[in-house]
Amino acid sequence: MNLLSLRRLVAKGLSNVIAVLLLGANLAVGSDVSTSKGLTSVGSTSAGSTGTPPSFQLILDADMSSGAKVAGRSIEQGIRVALSEVNNQVQGVNLELVIKDHRGSTPRSLSHLNQFLNNESALVVFGGLHSPPLLANKDFINANQILTLVPWAAAGPITRSSTNENWIYRLSIDDSRAGSFIVDRSIVKEKFKKPYLLLEQTGWGRSNLKTMSQQLEHLDIAMAGQHMFNWNIGIHEAKVIARNIANSGADVVFLVANAPEGKVLLEALMDDEGTRSIAVRSHWGITGGDFYQSLKASTRDTMDLKFIQTDFSFVSSDLSDQAQQVFARAQTLFPQDLSNVDDIQAPTGFVHGYDLTRLLLETMGKVDMARSVVQIRKDIKDQLESLDTQVRGLIRDYKRPFSEYTANNLNAHEAIDPENYAMGYFDSHGVIHIER
Repeated sequence: MNLLSLRRLVAKGLSNVIAVLLLGANLAVGSDVSTSKGLTSVGSTSAGSTGTPPSFQLILDADMSSGAKVAGRSIEQGIRVALSEVNNQVQGVNLELVIKDHRGSTPRSLSHLNQFLNNESALVVFGGLHSPPLLANKDFINANQILTLVPWAAAGPITRSSTNENWIYRLSIDDSRAGSFIVDRSIVKEKFKKPYLLLEQTGWGRSNLKTMSQQLEHLDIAMAGQHMFNWNIGIHEAKVIARNIANSGADVVFLVANAPEGKVLLEALMDDEGTRSIAVRSHWGITGGDFYQSLKASTRDTMDLKFIQTDFSFVSSDLSDQAQQVFARAQTLFPQDLSNVDDIQAPTGFVHGYDLTRLLLETMGKVDMARSVVQIRKDIKDQLESLDTQVRGLIRDYKRPFSEYTANNLNAHEAIDPENYAMGYFDSHGVIHIER
């Protein structure tokens, strides 16, 4: 029995208890479903009284319990705030955010994608911080026409399909251009001359190695060295790497790491007298966990660390009226988490999740929500690529942020450009600020 048939039966007065049991089995999201610390999931799909509006699901497939759980939580908050602005509805249709915790695992993420295909209420998948699940499952996503929105993962190939079938859209930093930005800021603006590349051994790390190396070659700058490390690196290996960096004569380290590995590597660099004075210019993966809070006080006091961000911050002194209203709404939804703007952890996830959901809602307002779920997904995709109304976001105002993807239009599914990139830093309390 499909969901639409089940709802009709409920409306005719069959046993609600039986209907709820059947519906729960049909949705089968198991322990992956969560709510936000007591905040009920919006747009409940449970069978109810006669005349209950139809309901569709938005799936967040991200790490919600492991090393990048802070980023996952932040993305969730941004999405929920945007949904609350329209009372969790579009055209009278309820929207429910369902959480799937892939814990950074590519196979687990693939399992969630298969569940999506069997879910007649699911419209779209939001990705999380990790690039590897999206890179590994990209062909599956495109072949099965799974509408996927990416508010964080930055690996360049994610939005570049090997065919014209491309169902992945990103509102985030794009590594095909981010690596060049970090290099330019460090070499051209800050005048470093001997960079050492320290990157994780994943598709994300390799894509940055490629773009950073190309930009260094363009600037006629030779690398002092490079090293690629695996996840879960230990302190002893990190200390060996630090000693090699010290011996290389490097004056800056370009780091591509997530929070757990970034913490270990920064501790090792700051513990070694030969690398303690070397600046670190990093990708933003380190901001997706409890990186700053987990560092030793001596490391926090010593490190010269900056990292790429997008050009918006809630701690800015000149917040727009819209930004103030967004935060006030977030405080209402998450009173236990957010007492002031400094409490937003991994703000990148919140900001991108909010802006991307605003774009999604705008497109959903333009499609026929009474059609089949497969057709609605296709219609949303078409609208994303032809959105000609201006949508106000936190980073910027968006008009035609996406276009049709072809081999000659590789940036078609990228909503923001390097002009929206910036470098950020932690203050003494671990709050992220944007360098001006």
